[in-house]
Amino acid sequence: MNIKMGSIHRSGLSRKASDNSRIILTIVLAALFGFFIGISFPPVSLTKIHTPLLGAFSGSDVPKIYVPTNPRGAELLPPGIVVPESDFYLHKLFGDPSEDLQKKPKYLVTFTVGYDQRDNINAAIKKFSDDFTIMLFHYDGRASEWDQFEWSRSAIHVSVRRQTKWWYAKRFLHPDIVSAYEYIFIWDEDLGVDHFNAEKYVHLVKKHGLEISQPGLEPNHGLTWEMTKRRGDSEVHKNTEEKPGWCADPNLPPCAAFVEIMAPVFSQEAWRCVWHMIQNDLVHGWGLDFALRRCAEPAHEKIGVVDSQWIVHQVIPSLGNQGQSENGKAPWQGVRDRCRKEWGIFQVRLANADKAYLSEITE
Repeated sequence: MNIKMGSIHRSGLSRKASDNSRIILTIVLAALFGFFIGISFPPVSLTKIHTPLLGAFSGSDVPKIYVPTNPRGAELLPPGIVVPESDFYLHKLFGDPSEDLQKKPKYLVTFTVGYDQRDNINAAIKKFSDDFTIMLFHYDGRASEWDQFEWSRSAIHVSVRRQTKWWYAKRFLHPDIVSAYEYIFIWDEDLGVDHFNAEKYVHLVKKHGLEISQPGLEPNHGLTWEMTKRRGDSEVHKNTEEKPGWCADPNLPPCAAFVEIMAPVFSQEAWRCVWHMIQNDLVHGWGLDFALRRCAEPAHEKIGVVDSQWIVHQVIPSLGNQGQSENGKAPWQGVRDRCRKEWGIFQVRLANADKAYLSEITE
């Protein structure tokens, strides 16, 4: 028994030594083969690599770039690679990028919405063709529930609770982001659009050279200013007569160069100016309508109301009801109080800014 075991043990050691010799020999031959193959090729620099994505460069070859005319933050890039503007076009996740977009919408329409107004918004969206990108700002957090509407699946949805459309506009409608769109509609959710067609509206805006505009308002519903009242005998009007004492100059608001903030429409260039004027901390936009004239020149010719494509202001305090009661007031009353305060703050800021600038340029 012991002899048998000893015999098996010695035989195993012999085989193991033979296998190890073969492995060592193979490694040596492979190393020699690799060496001779290597010296048969010209030298290759590992610090200079050509690829379709990176191009040819090395640490010493990278050019020192500083282009002060590039957009802020992009000064270290070659101008040819800088893309400072964008859009809301939807792209595929696969395939050839050049085949992504079958159609590029020319206009942008945004609504600030709550789910309770879904039927009204659905009716409004049907008035806009596929030449319009649709964007919804959801102040009640119920963005996913809109997928019951077919158009919602290709719309842009932004959901932040209890914020106003001017809060959204300042943060999500930067002029460089919406630069692809000729006109930007920034509308409330409580608008009746039975007598409105968006394509015809844009045609009239272009025809009459309006940079800032709005549809006329039905006189019997939610009317605040004479300027925005629909006229039945014209396509567009640019001035009006207000109550005595309201207009020191017939070419200034509210008798001219004036639209309201419920349903404004801006050209791309006018919006670039208006966006910069919107204050970060003043969210309701009261007083903004009186200052819009600064973003179109001459304002009394470039700002107007489109009468033949008109809407109804339904005056539904939906966003206002999202707040909380304070000091015994209903939520919408508290919202209105803040609106008035913001109007006053904006007036003071604008007057101070004018004064400071005039002082600077006259020194």
